[in-house]
Amino acid sequence: MTTKKQFENALKKRKPKKYVLHLYVAGLSPKSQKAIENIRKICAGYLQGKYDLKIQDIYKNPIFAKNGQILGVPTLIKELPLPLRKFVGDMSNTEKLLAGLDLRLNNK
Repeated sequence: MTTKKQFENALKKRKPKKYVLHLYVAGLSPKSQKAIENIRKICAGYLQGKYDLKIQDIYKNPIFAKNGQILGVPTLIKELPLPLRKFVGDMSNTEKLLAGLDLRLNNK
């Protein structure tokens, strides 16, 4: 039988979560560029080596907007780890993004 202490130790030894993120933008508009810049800073600062970021331009590939159920851009979708979450805007509210991505400032 596993004790609580053994379980907690096993959790600590687990490999770090891999974040799968999709950023949907509309061309190279200033808002899209700002969102790309902001999410790259967050990934570099808080998810080093633990993320896969795909940037999709819905002007070039409109099917991505339909398949991803994108209603506004820029939109960031956190696919993994679950739960799935969506963020809309230029990604400038770092605190809101960190909370939504389940990241803590001391994980930096």
